[in-house]
Amino acid sequence: MITALIALIVILLLGSVPIFVALGTASFLAVILFSDIQPMLLIQRLVGGLDQFALMALPLFILAANIMDGGGLSKRILRFARALVGHLSGGVAMTTQVSSMFFGALSGSGPATVIAIGKIMYPELLRGGYSKSFSSGLLASSGAVSLIIPPSITLIIYGSVTGVSVGSLFIAGIGAGALFGISSIVYIYLYAKRNQIPKDKKATKREVLETTRKAGWALLIPIIILGGIYSGMFTPTEAAGVSAVYALIISFFVYREMTFKKFYKICVESAVTTAQVLVLVAAAQVLGWLLTRGQVPQLIATFIAENISTPILFLLLFNVLLLVLGMFIEGVAAIIVVAPLVFSAAVALGIDPVHLGIIMIANLAIGMYTPPFGLNIFVTQTITKTSMKEMLPGVLSFLGFNLLALLIITYIPDVSLFLLKILE
Repeated sequence: MITALIALIVILLLGSVPIFVALGTASFLAVILFSDIQPMLLIQRLVGGLDQFALMALPLFILAANIMDGGGLSKRILRFARALVGHLSGGVAMTTQVSSMFFGALSGSGPATVIAIGKIMYPELLRGGYSKSFSSGLLASSGAVSLIIPPSITLIIYGSVTGVSVGSLFIAGIGAGALFGISSIVYIYLYAKRNQIPKDKKATKREVLETTRKAGWALLIPIIILGGIYSGMFTPTEAAGVSAVYALIISFFVYREMTFKKFYKICVESAVTTAQVLVLVAAAQVLGWLLTRGQVPQLIATFIAENISTPILFLLLFNVLLLVLGMFIEGVAAIIVVAPLVFSAAVALGIDPVHLGIIMIANLAIGMYTPPFGLNIFVTQTITKTSMKEMLPGVLSFLGFNLLALLIITYIPDVSLFLLKILE
């Protein structure tokens, strides 16, 4: 049955069938045609796969991200970031990167970050003397960091699949996400110096204070989320609800850029996005159950135990697998399929499960803008109207620096775990 299941998935994916349809259809056909399992069990698993407390945070964080974009929070974060770094070499591009890191911390969504920041910053980048290729590569790569910086939807999915604490993953994502962003900032600085890109006028102390004051309400959200989780005031799921309500209050009563008509539209968009993610999760949970029933994870764990004796070699092969997979499969689907297969073997080799999750998410963040099928590339193209050929040099340049950050995250665990150790 397992051979038929895998063959069906490959055939459907090669036929450009949507991933959730490929996973669900292949699972049902394999059960009906090649096993004696009652099809009703698949329906139970389909529904049961969504019956997880951690998944309740998904629609709330998605709603919070959309409220932040529609309520004017992203604009104020951009102004704040530009006041901080605009006067440096590569200041406008650094503003884009830093803003993406801040907005990623608020939204947890790569495509949402690309759209929210890109619509505003792409014209600014072109006016600042940056090429279309560089600017497109920057937007695609900077949006990917939101997969790592908490609150990240992908971290929530990893936690729900493996049972690892979502709160611990959020804390570990801070150091790894910061390093990921810094690696891009280093390239931005070198590019601006080499191409003699003009700098912004340095903001005065008064301007810095003013932009900080205006962005302060938005910048409080990550503090509320992470501080609330680690003070014991609320769980990650409750934090998602708090962030959505907080963003709504700020958008309506402080920034006053939210209307009931706009809020209704945001709710509809959030519901559609949530449905897309959860349908994929449900289909992948069925696949995971069938693979487990066929003892595929156990076979993989046995193979790894017999052939891979060191964590260094395991993590190297793990990175290669995920980088290749990330070119073709969306991050949430990759986590649900791969994490259960390698989790036990990685833990048996002494790899910290939180560290493993951060490595996995960092790989998938790179996959978000890796040709040919990285989702952020297509989202960026809707903003920049550039072809793949035109984007490619810029994308590959950022890719090289981010891969270096990935190696550091992989082989120096304290980059991710030092905050957890401090908080223990």
